[in-house]
Amino acid sequence: MYRYFIQPQLDVSNQSLVGYELLIRQKRAGQWVLPHDFGAIPIAVQSDLIRQTAQKLRLKIGSVSFNTNQAQFIDPQIAQAILTAQQQIYPVTLVLEVTEEPTTVAVTTQQIIDQVRFFHQRGIQLSLDDVGTGLNTYPHLKPILGAASEVKFALQNFRQAHREAEIPTALKFWQEVATREHLRFILEGVETPAEDAMANQLGLNLRQGWYYGKPHLFKLTSTD
Repeated sequence: MYRYFIQPQLDVSNQSLVGYELLIRQKRAGQWVLPHDFGAIPIAVQSDLIRQTAQKLRLKIGSVSFNTNQAQFIDPQIAQAILTAQQQIYPVTLVLEVTEEPTTVAVTTQQIIDQVRFFHQRGIQLSLDDVGTGLNTYPHLKPILGAASEVKFALQNFRQAHREAEIPTALKFWQEVATREHLRFILEGVETPAEDAMANQLGLNLRQGWYYGKPHLFKLTSTD
């Protein structure tokens, strides 16, 4: 059994809820856990869960974010399922977050650009997630920045890699990139008052993290 956990995305300038990120979990031995292999989850299952979850949320929010790796992002079957889900949840905007997760499938920059255009023409936005870590370095992302709608800077990725000392410099760099490219900038992984204060100092209004709300199960049935 799969369900989405949801985590709020906030605009702290006016204390408003702007959207949710959908984080898929699997129930095993009575516990909700991360799936062993995200690629093994049937896309029909994910598409149906997106539709059910977003339909129940659509009177409360303007967007829901959904994670894909680069190989999934260009997959035609997945693309069709995503389009179907977007049609069913309109007027909620579906934002695809392309993560830095390595894949065994080689994906070219041109494939990403072509797929971004395909989705953009159909009202689906692209978010470049985990910028500055893994595959999502500036040289790798530079050719597709103009096709994106937002970038997300994940503090937790730097913490997990013991790169905390790099956060201030990297954060300022990606903030400047987002401003130059006219992209939304979301700071995620905010967990402490100090990180909240840092975001205030930098004028980063769009935020996500445990400090504002932990991911929690969005109940679709009475047994969830």
